[in-house]
Amino acid sequence: MKKIVKIAASALLSVGVLVGCGSSALTDGTYNGEAQGHNGPIKVTVTVAEGKVSNITVDEHAETEDIWENAESAVIPAIVGQTSADDAETVSGATVSSNGIKDAVNNALEGAK
Repeated sequence: MKKIVKIAASALLSVGVLVGCGSSALTDGTYNGEAQGHNGPIKVTVTVAEGKVSNITVDEHAETEDIWENAESAVIPAIVGQTSADDAETVSGATVSSNGIKDAVNNALEGAK
């Protein structure tokens, strides 16, 4: 009987470890990141809560305003609730700005891993 309990416990532990290995939850906190945009650096502050991005504040950018607004309004909401910016789509006509936002967020999230 003890042997069966040990085997079952070992199997459960293995499953727990395997499930945990696939976890990409982030450490809660506030992180800063920077990346190159079209006209200069894009600096962001990213807040992580409950293991996911909960807020992104753009601290600085030098992008053309109408192009920036298109990128910001589409890319940032697509990242909130995620664990990275990788799956957010870039905005046509604002590709460099979109990628700059995504890269700045991912750079910030390096501190949360």
